[in-house]
Amino acid sequence: MYRPGHYGAALLTYAPFGLFVSMTGYETAAVVGCVLAVGLSTVPDYDYHVPLVEHRGPTHTLLFAVLVGIALAGVTSALVGGDLAYAGLGVVAFAFAVGTLSIVSHLLADLLTPAGIRPFWPLSNRRYTLDVTPASSTFANYALLALGVLAIFVTAVGVSVLS
Repeated sequence: MYRPGHYGAALLTYAPFGLFVSMTGYETAAVVGCVLAVGLSTVPDYDYHVPLVEHRGPTHTLLFAVLVGIALAGVTSALVGGDLAYAGLGVVAFAFAVGTLSIVSHLLADLLTPAGIRPFWPLSNRRYTLDVTPASSTFANYALLALGVLAIFVTAVGVSVLS
């Protein structure tokens, strides 16, 4: 998929998690998490700019998703300080979840394309695809973006109604 499709997949994937975070009283964190999820959603495609790394290789795996989650948690931990009291630990866990979820959303979007992904590399080289649409489909990319925006809108309405 292209950027609009990945942004939409990130919004669609993040919406249930954002709803949960909002409903537990952390509306600002939910919004920040959403922005981060969308911002990180295209990181796997930076492999285009890394010599000797094939596209849809190591950056398109569950291992990479976890590593991005760990990296975001590490940065967050440094920002909150070395003292990880209960609240700080919650923020770091939240950062890990957002980082991991953002990359997983990318994988899910690319799973829709004929090229697919190898999510379990390095344990397996098996490629998975749902072969629904080419990555270059303008319609599919913007449809996914529209679905993501709709999911966030429904989530925001749900939070305001339930609050």
